[in-house]
Amino acid sequence: MNEVIKWANELKAKEIIEILKSRDFNAVYAKDAAEARKLCMDMIPEGATIAVGGSVTLQETGIMDDIQSGKYNFIDRFHTPNFEAMLDKYREGYTADVMVSSTNAITKEGQLVNIDCSGNRTGQIAFGPKKVIIVAGVNKIVDTMEDGIKRAKSVAPLNARRITHKTPCAADDCCTCNDCHSSARVCNVISIVDGCHYFPGRITVIVVPDTLGY
Repeated sequence: MNEVIKWANELKAKEIIEILKSRDFNAVYAKDAAEARKLCMDMIPEGATIAVGGSVTLQETGIMDDIQSGKYNFIDRFHTPNFEAMLDKYREGYTADVMVSSTNAITKEGQLVNIDCSGNRTGQIAFGPKKVIIVAGVNKIVDTMEDGIKRAKSVAPLNARRITHKTPCAADDCCTCNDCHSSARVCNVISIVDGCHYFPGRITVIVVPDTLGY
């Protein structure tokens, strides 16, 4: 990475950490993806029950490999025989010891902004699992809540394509949200976590001064 860009990203990451701390998030700086991976896994005791949100960031950092290593009770939502079984795994996630995910956006007002298809990820970030760990690159940082929603919608076509949802935005000739009414719509639930004041420190945000995920 260009040293000037890296310097700017480091400052951006450290600034957002202080903003998040002011809203009672536990916010932590990681110098790179490898350190984020170590920090995340050091927070999870062996044998803990873990739920995850669908996340390219977790794949890129190697965190998903660690979660699926056999050291933990992983609630595997990805390999189920049918849709109903998958929904059961979603519901099971609410009782997890730890939920690990990324986020669609972090605002400079100290909010986590997410858009979800079924609401399991947004719901579990908000309530249920005893601990939530969010891993995010500085590419997720935006100015306002409105910017966060715009960002989430701008990457929705990428996520729809990734998880093979047959939405208009993921068609071969399109990569733009058009507020569809498709049964496969991935933008059904918008979540704004405006602070951890009721459960201080329940959500840890690990911020990396790199581009991670969509």
